[in-house]
Amino acid sequence: MKKFLAFGLLVLGIFTQAQINRFFYEYKFIPDSGNKEDVKKEMMLLDISPKGSSYYSYDKYVSDSAIVAAVEKQAKSGSGNISIDRKEKSGQINYKVVKDYPDFKTYLLTKISTDQYKVKEDQKPVWEILPDKQKVGEYMAQKATTSYGGRDWIAWFTSDIPFQDGPYKFYGLPGLIVKIEDTTGSHIMTLAGNKKIENSSPETELKLPAGMVMLGVGGKEIEVTENQFRKVWKDYVNDPTKNMRQMMAGSGDMKMSFKFKDASGKEISDPNQVMRAMEKNTRERLAKDNNPIEPELLK
Repeated sequence: MKKFLAFGLLVLGIFTQAQINRFFYEYKFIPDSGNKEDVKKEMMLLDISPKGSSYYSYDKYVSDSAIVAAVEKQAKSGSGNISIDRKEKSGQINYKVVKDYPDFKTYLLTKISTDQYKVKEDQKPVWEILPDKQKVGEYMAQKATTSYGGRDWIAWFTSDIPFQDGPYKFYGLPGLIVKIEDTTGSHIMTLAGNKKIENSSPETELKLPAGMVMLGVGGKEIEVTENQFRKVWKDYVNDPTKNMRQMMAGSGDMKMSFKFKDASGKEISDPNQVMRAMEKNTRERLAKDNNPIEPELLK
């Protein structure tokens, strides 16, 4: 057995100029630990370039791209009215993980209410490489284990793909991680395919027109430590609509309108009713979303 600390050396392989390597991962996860039969799926992308990597939801990016394009078109029309209809599947995973090479500085980009936070990771995966080997898809892979973020993980990596990277915050093995799962079976990420693409990739952050704020899209980016993020998260759990109320209070003479559909499909437009409905909806969602990929970050 061999145990070592992940380090900042990366075997980049051969990159075609202006191209990146995109790896597709099927992510299976159980949001509610009390309902293990409800297994969700999301297609995730890991884009690797000479400068670093980005891991994010494909559906979320497609949906956000459509929304931003619609907002920009309506803003340019000068009508003063913005109407958003989410026709695309919006995706279930709202976070993104960015790693900067060569030292693998790792950041979690995630949203709380109207704000986006950039959380710097302060720990590195410590791996134990085992002799076990098995085939994962078309690749012969070797086993490794680690404890990370409040979970124990089993990874399978292949030296056939010479990138010391992997999905989410995992990296530092002598080859790409082609499969990783926690020991409870709550979170499983498996390589499903790969291709080279032009460098105009979704690793560029989506931006709304200046002065516009929308839940889940755009918003200011705040760089914080993990401890600072934990405090923000606790405040949000205790008061889910605080940001929205502050935004309303600071809007001045600008007229703000709200529309919200409750569980029965009834549309609510009164701001006070919208706030109550949003708070109720958020608390119910959080109660069922109790099995996060990184429990230590949300404790």
